[in-house]
Amino acid sequence: MKVVRIGDYLVEKNFITEEQLKQALDKQKETKHKIGDVIIEMGFVSDVDVAKCLAESLRQKYIDLDNAALMPDIIKKIPEETARKYSVIAVDLKGNRLTVATNDPANYYITEDLRVLTGYDIIPVVATKGAINRAIGKMYSADQVSSVVEAATKEKEEELSLEDLKNVSEERIENAPIVKLATAIVENSFRKDATDIHIEPFANITKVRIRVNGDLVELMTLSPALHVALVTRFKILSGMNIAEKRIPQDGRMSQVIDGTTVDLRVSNLPMVYGEKVVLRILAGDESVRRIQDLGMTDYNYERFVSCLKVPQGVILVTGPTGSGKSTTLYAALGEIAKPNLNVITVEDPVEKKIANINQCQINDKAGMTFDAALRSILRQDPDIIMVGEMRDAETAEIAIRAAITGHLVLSTLHTNDAASTVTRLVDMGVEAYMVATSLIGIVAQRLTKVLCPECKKPRLSTDEENELMGIDHSIMVYDAGGCGKCNNTGYKGRTAIHEILLSTPEMASLITSGAKADEIQELAKEQGCLLLRDNVSKLVQEGVTSIGELIRVTYAV
Repeated sequence: MKVVRIGDYLVEKNFITEEQLKQALDKQKETKHKIGDVIIEMGFVSDVDVAKCLAESLRQKYIDLDNAALMPDIIKKIPEETARKYSVIAVDLKGNRLTVATNDPANYYITEDLRVLTGYDIIPVVATKGAINRAIGKMYSADQVSSVVEAATKEKEEELSLEDLKNVSEERIENAPIVKLATAIVENSFRKDATDIHIEPFANITKVRIRVNGDLVELMTLSPALHVALVTRFKILSGMNIAEKRIPQDGRMSQVIDGTTVDLRVSNLPMVYGEKVVLRILAGDESVRRIQDLGMTDYNYERFVSCLKVPQGVILVTGPTGSGKSTTLYAALGEIAKPNLNVITVEDPVEKKIANINQCQINDKAGMTFDAALRSILRQDPDIIMVGEMRDAETAEIAIRAAITGHLVLSTLHTNDAASTVTRLVDMGVEAYMVATSLIGIVAQRLTKVLCPECKKPRLSTDEENELMGIDHSIMVYDAGGCGKCNNTGYKGRTAIHEILLSTPEMASLITSGAKADEIQELAKEQGCLLLRDNVSKLVQEGVTSIGELIRVTYAV
């Protein structure tokens, strides 16, 4: 069989150009990395596309490991040390044939070593290196947490104190049971797709809970004897003062998990039984999503993209904390940030670091407030400005003035729906005519939980539920069940719902006249704005989410 080099194959399939391949080959001479990895690092093509092309060129199968059903018994056919050494994971076993996912399927030495080690014939399939590392971390770690907790618990309390560990060798620190426990908590939370980790002290127990799909679920319980040392470890990692235990502190840390650098924002608050720590898991640098992946309907997507084509004005994304506003803003920036534009953001904190975008971190203690940063940014010749949040009247007014004077401004507000955003700005002290003149559009959004496809339970809707959905007959709807694949929650993941208000001449005139929120909403509906409840109702009718989620979102607005 003719061997095709992956770089040439990517050119042949029009994933990259000859010029891009030449640039990658030049970079490869410096880094000595595999050409496929270099092409991915340079951002020419995604790791998934490279893996699929590699599989196709070798006439092999590609496997999406992130969504594959992996069996622990089969995985353990390859020891963890070997799996990590070669970046491989066993995915299937039929007779004497062990199917192994790898990102280097043409490497005969790996295949032969695995054959000798396992005693099986090895059938390679292709997966991305990132997906393999995530699968290894998730599948091999399942049995390790309890042993780490047990080891930490057995240690004497005085030996667990970390105040003196700064003078000890790095190797001893990393091997300390409490250090392993802190690492394991973050790793397991990340692998369960948690957004927050809560370490909570009570009288006779310390609870570790994680927020998954918007709900807090218990990860583990610990002996209170471990609490002080565990908190101290996180304070050290996040740059807090470990001697100060009377006042709240904030910090930031990062940890490499399955090959991905994960940033965490850490908050420490003194409670009755000790200090409570909450860690917010921030998305990594490479996780900026495209607008197409935000869960918008085709109709809303077209409305949103039409907003982004306007060269000057203000676009606002609104919703409560944790509704995905920042993700939408970052996706919008990814869409409109071009090499010939100067894009500057002012954020608190900078949640995702994006290449080729100037990002400014707020520091209130040093006097670097939103309004101070905004004034300086306007002297930096910006084309596009992203303001993390309009927190006060001064910030809002500067941002609106920047939009009127020829800049594209993107920002967020905490409001219940699109229409009330207009009245909120006026209430904050921004003149109604300025809002009307500058406004391009408002995107209100929420996150709604998605039913687990494996265990959702069908039934016919009631008359009351039909009324909620705005339909006149009963249909098949689904309730949450509970199975191993969704951790018995009945839900797996979340999707966003949106309502998008566009500023038309009629809308601008209405806003200038000082209209109330309900009048603005009425005109928006006439002009084609689908409300949040319309969006979630459609998802219920499609079997994506439940009536319970419809009620939660409906009564939130």
